[in-house]
Amino acid sequence: MTQDAETALARLRDLCLAMPGTAERVSHRAPVFVVAEDKMFAYFWHDHHGDGETVAVVRTSGAEEQRMLIDSEPELYSLPTELAAFGWIAIRLSGAATDWDRVGDRVAVSWELAAPRDLLEAGGR
Repeated sequence: MTQDAETALARLRDLCLAMPGTAERVSHRAPVFVVAEDKMFAYFWHDHHGDGETVAVVRTSGAEEQRMLIDSEPELYSLPTELAAFGWIAIRLSGAATDWDRVGDRVAVSWELAAPRDLLEAGGR
C-alpha cells in the first residue's frame, strides 16, 4: 500500500471509529467498519481488483441518491462494482485534494443507515 493510501486509511479509520458502537474488521482482505457488531457501514478499498483507485465505500439510501451524487460530482463518486446494487457508493480519496469533512459527512450518513435505534439515539457526529 502506498503512503497516500496508508494516510487515507488512517483518516477514514478515525472518522469511522469515532461513531458510537463501531469496530474495524477485515472482509475479503480489506478493512471494513461495522456498527453493532455486524452491520457494515464503510469499506476501505485500495487498488481493488487492480483498478488503481483508493476509495471509501459507504451506504446511501438507494439508487436515486447514488445517481444524484454521481451526476453532481462524477470525479468524486462512482459505483462500487460488487456493492452498487445494494445502494453503496465509492468516494475517491485522492491525496491532499480529499475533502475530509465531506467524507466524514458521508460516513455519518452511512452509519445512520446501518445503526440500530438505540445507537441512533446516542447520536452520531
